[in-house]
Order: sequence, then C-alpha cells, then structure tokens
Amino acid sequence: MKPLYIFLLLLLFTVFSCVRKNSEILNEVDSSYYDRAYTFLEKGSTDSAFLVFSQVKDLYIEANDSLNTANCLINMAVIQKDNGDYFGAQETALQAVGYMNTKDDKYSAYLSTNYNNLGVASAALNQFQPALSFYEFALKFSNDSANTFIYQNNIAMCYQNLKDYRKAIQMYQNLLNKNISSPKRYALILSNLARTKWLENKQYNAEEELLEALSIREREKDLVGLNASYAHLSDYYEDKNLALALQYANKMYEVSKKIKRADNEVSAMARLIELTPSGAAKNYFKKYQHLSDSIQQARSEAKNQFALIRYEVEKNKADNLRLEKENAEKQNRLIRQRVITGASIFLLVLVAGGGTLWYKRRKQRLELEAQNRVKETQLHLSKKIHDVVANGIYRVMSEIEHGDEVDRDGVLDKLENMYHQSRDISHDVEQQTITETPYNEQLASLLKSFAADHRRVLIAGNDAEQWNDISKRIKDEVKYVLQELMVNMKKHSQAEQVVVRFEKSEQKLNIFYKDNGVGIPEEKSNGKGLANTVSRIESLGGKITFVNEPGKGLNITTIIPL
Repeated sequence: MKPLYIFLLLLLFTVFSCVRKNSEILNEVDSSYYDRAYTFLEKGSTDSAFLVFSQVKDLYIEANDSLNTANCLINMAVIQKDNGDYFGAQETALQAVGYMNTKDDKYSAYLSTNYNNLGVASAALNQFQPALSFYEFALKFSNDSANTFIYQNNIAMCYQNLKDYRKAIQMYQNLLNKNISSPKRYALILSNLARTKWLENKQYNAEEELLEALSIREREKDLVGLNASYAHLSDYYEDKNLALALQYANKMYEVSKKIKRADNEVSAMARLIELTPSGAAKNYFKKYQHLSDSIQQARSEAKNQFALIRYEVEKNKADNLRLEKENAEKQNRLIRQRVITGASIFLLVLVAGGGTLWYKRRKQRLELEAQNRVKETQLHLSKKIHDVVANGIYRVMSEIEHGDEVDRDGVLDKLENMYHQSRDISHDVEQQTITETPYNEQLASLLKSFAADHRRVLIAGNDAEQWNDISKRIKDEVKYVLQELMVNMKKHSQAEQVVVRFEKSEQKLNIFYKDNGVGIPEEKSNGKGLANTVSRIESLGGKITFVNEPGKGLNITTIIPL
C-alpha cells in the first residue's frame, strides 16, 4: 500500500509543479506582450497594436485577471473608434463592461474612459440619445477634473444635437461660471455656448463671443479649436455676410488639412461647395467626392481589417484550445495508465503474497493431517498387534507353560491362525493408507506422472472441495478414463503441452482436456482404448466429445451428471 501512496504523491507534485511553472511563464509573456502593444500604439501601427492587445487579452482571461482584460478591450475599442470602425468599437467597448465591477473603485477610471469612448462612437453614428447615456455614465465614474470637464462638454454637445438647447445652454453656462484656468477650455465653452444660443435664436448676436474665442485659440495656436471656431463663424455669417462665411470655410479647410482630420476636411469641403457659386464649386465637388469616397473606403477597410484580426485571433485561440484539449486527454490517459499499472502491480503483489501465505498454511495443514493419520494408523496398528498377536502368543505360552501335555497340532493351528491375523492387519493398514490419500492428490499424481522435460502437464480446478459429494464409482471411472487419455497422448500425440481442467456446475462434472499434439490419426480413431473410454463415460450417463484437428492438437470435453 505504501509504494502506491508514494507514487500518487509524486504524481500530484509533478502536476502542481507544471501548473506553477506555466503560471510563471504566463506572467512573463503578459508583460512582454503588453509592452509591445503600447509600443505599436505609440508608433501609429494601430493594426499591430490591436492584434497584440487581442492576444494578451486572451491570456488575461485565462489568468482570471478581469481588470487587465477590460483594459485590453478598452484600448482595442479606442483603436477601432479612431479608425472609423464605430460599430466594432461599440461591440468591443460593451464587451469590456462585462469584465468590470461598478462597485469597485479600482475600475472607476477604466469605466469612465470606456463609457466616454462608447459615447463618442455613438455620436459619430448620429445615435445621440445612447451617446448621452454613455456620457452620463462616464461622468458618474470620473474621478479626474480634466476628464469631468470633457464629459460635461460632450453631454452639452449631445443636448445641442438633440436640439434641447435650453439644457445645453445651462450646462455650458455652469461650466463658464467656474474658474476655468485653461484658455483653451475657456475658448471651447465660450464658442460652444455662443453657437448654442444662436441655434436656439437666430436673432442672437453671437459675433463678439465667437470672435473672442477665435482670438484666444489663435493666440494659443490651438489648431483643433481654430477648426471649430472657423466652422462656427462660417455657419453664423452664412445668412449675414456670404464673403465672410466663405472666407472662414476656406480657413477651416486649410486647418483641417494641417491637423489631418479627414472628417473635418470633408465638412469644410461640403461648406465650400455650399457657399461657392455653382460654377466655381465644381472643383470643390470633385475633391469632396474623392475625399468622401476615400474616407468611406478607409473606414470599410478598417472595419474589415479589425474583423479579420479578431477572426484570426479567435481561430488561433480555437486551434490552441483544441490542441490543449488533445494534450490534456493524452496526459489524462497517461495518468490513468500509470494509476492502473500501479494498482495492478499492487494487486498482483497482494494476490501473490496472499496466495503464498494460503499455500504455506494449506501445506502445513495437510502435513499436520498426514502426521495425525500416521499417528492414528500407528496407534491402531499397535492396538491390533497388541490385541491379536501379543495376546494370542501370550495365551499359547500360558497353555504350554501350565498344560501337562503339549498339543503340538493345536499349538500349530493357533500359531497359523495368528499368522493369518497378522497378515490381515498388514493388509488392512495398506488399504487404509491408500483410501485415505485425498482423491485430488491421486489425480494430480496420476497426471503429473506423464510430465517430462519436453512436456508440460497443467492442471486446473483440481481442488479437494471439487470432489466432495461425488460417488466412488464416478471417481474410479474418471481416473481410468484420464489414465487412458494420458497413455494415448504419450504414445501418439507428440504433445509438448497438456491442459486438464475440472469444473463442477449445475449438478454436472465437466472435464476439459486439450493438448497441442498432432491429434488422433485416422487409423487410431476407432481403437479399442478410445472405445473403452467412451463406454465408461456413457455407463455413467455422461457424454464425451472429441474435436480432432490434425496437426493442431486434440480437444476433449466430458460431461458427467451428478
């Protein structure tokens, strides 16, 4: 039992060691992949960054690290949004939400960033109502003043796009009333507030506020802000001063090319087409159409590209899972085989030890019984000799000693009688000794006497209990039949191996004989010996069947009813 226990402990130790080693390797790979992803992102290789983030995300899922899993998905969603794949960005960002705990403060920064990204993607798809909800969630989880300002501005912009100008103005006014230390932020809110007031009431004079915001942005060299100011002023002057509106549209177009924002460039081009006389707008229209088609194509390519990357990652993941499953199954089979082998060896040792112990005890018991029988025979013999011989001689001696005359003939008759009685005693002892030998041992001795260096005789089922309740007649006939079969085998079969098996079931005695000799030659199949064998079995009401396969051996089945 102890060797098997030690074997199982070693096996468990090996498994846990492998798991610990794999965990250490996983942590090392995670760090390396994460650094690579940000390196690609900083270089502008967004497709490579997206691929690495997707791969390391799966490793974090496997390690049950929900925070870093969410972070990878958020970065993937931002990359998709920046490349115009807004639907894909929404899907990825919503997937990230499932890995974050809204009640745990360590997730707050990630939640606010992710919800804001969802809002931006939704607004780009003109889904302003969902965008508003996402921005409000971003504001709820924000713990950074700079981000809070951006989220509030985005919320106000959503209200403006939903034409709820009153709420938008209220939010912008609240932001403007705060002490805004950054000139860029002040210009942003001032311009947006003036535009919203003008959108609510086209009679509102927003010129001074729009120009003040423009002046601040020019001083701060805020190109993104300038692009917005030019757009606001072009809209404002469209019905008041067409030349100024066209001038600001041109400036908007020039700045949009500098900041390399295709959407802003398209918007500027559309405004130029709208404000330029029909004849001169033809050139703008061709550029607009080309640029618009390019943007649409780029977005489609980005969408397909990210979808393809995700497909390849998922495919590789599925292949890896399949290989891991196959390896796990192989490992399990190996473990099962080792356990079965260990258990089999243990059971074999147990059975062999138990069998050896049983055999020794049985041998000791049989030897003790034999010794007791010898002692009983000796005691019986001594008593007989004492009663018959010693007492008889003593009686004759007494007659001679005390008689007046010796009757010679009478004495001789008495001595002859004692002689015959002593022979009877010897005969009885021999008979008693023969009959007291167990029948199974008699059979074993008979069968084993035909074994030789080139021939093995195997016996099965010849237990002493097997012959209980079987009549002496059947035992005698069985002995004669087996003797005839073994003699026939020795003379004719040239067998190297003989097997004799005994079985008792359903009130029948079954005897199976098999050898690997040449079988029974045709000229011997009707011999007298075999005929006597059949006759003996049939006289017991039994049946004997010969299956002769020349060159392969002989099978004999004997069935005797009990």
